[in-house]
Amino acid sequence: MDWYTKLDEQAAAYLPDLTYLKEEPMSRHTSFRIGGPARRLALPERGEQLVLLMSFAQEAGTTPLIVGNGTNLLVSDRGLDRLVIDTTGLRQMERSEGNVLTAEAGVPLARLADFACREGLAGLEFAHGIPGTLGGAVCMNAGAYGGEMKQVITSVTALFPEEGIRTLTAEELDFGYRHSLFSDHPDAVVLRAAVALTPGDPEEIRGRMQDFMARRKASQPLEFPSAGSTFKRPVGHFAGTLIDQCGLKGLTVGGAQVSEKHAGFVINRGGATFDDVTELMRQVQQRVYAETGVRLEPEVRIVEA
Repeated sequence: MDWYTKLDEQAAAYLPDLTYLKEEPMSRHTSFRIGGPARRLALPERGEQLVLLMSFAQEAGTTPLIVGNGTNLLVSDRGLDRLVIDTTGLRQMERSEGNVLTAEAGVPLARLADFACREGLAGLEFAHGIPGTLGGAVCMNAGAYGGEMKQVITSVTALFPEEGIRTLTAEELDFGYRHSLFSDHPDAVVLRAAVALTPGDPEEIRGRMQDFMARRKASQPLEFPSAGSTFKRPVGHFAGTLIDQCGLKGLTVGGAQVSEKHAGFVINRGGATFDDVTELMRQVQQRVYAETGVRLEPEVRIVEA
């Protein structure tokens, strides 16, 4: 029996209210708007559904791909023979105690930052313009404008397939530049996280958020589909600056292009394929290394199977 046939039976029997899709195009679930069909895609709306689904997947013999808003993913046009779990339905958040907010993995960072502002809590302004979800932000220690998640995260509750549900402290999360404990444990699933903030004036907080958003709109190609910064920041350099200095702004392969607005972004100008983007990235890496000796590492997560 195929893994998905077994999973279909279990989902129908034990998760009848779960949104469960067959051969779902991943282009609908990534900000690049690229990606072939996932054999199965589920959208749990409660943590219990997610935990049970993970158990069923393990029994069926498939390792799920966990996604949020898909803002850091480039998925193969050939599709994925696996279960994809979209966590964007997990959106509960609350002010749990004092200056601490607790939120589920699928809460968009912008929404969490807005909530903090309304509660008169400062510290998440940097996250307002980051398009991902809290779960993804935890996994990659997302950051912008001098702020990053490790500055505010106090604990994370996650499901580890072999260990069950664990709550980890900030120290245990091993945060680094675009790195966390979950970078080394890709099978683990973030369920929720707690962030500790500081009291502030809502108008001042809102002003800082608006300033960051204005700067983002002025400098980044938000009008085109992309996965944000394509390459990690090399030590001692900025990827976008190196790419620009090598004269690569506007370099195009098929429907993919190095943004003319910000060289650190590869954008989908229309109809870009997975192969277009990966070939463009390869050319950029080759040119930058040849001219500067710096090796650029992808920040975007490339998923081919």
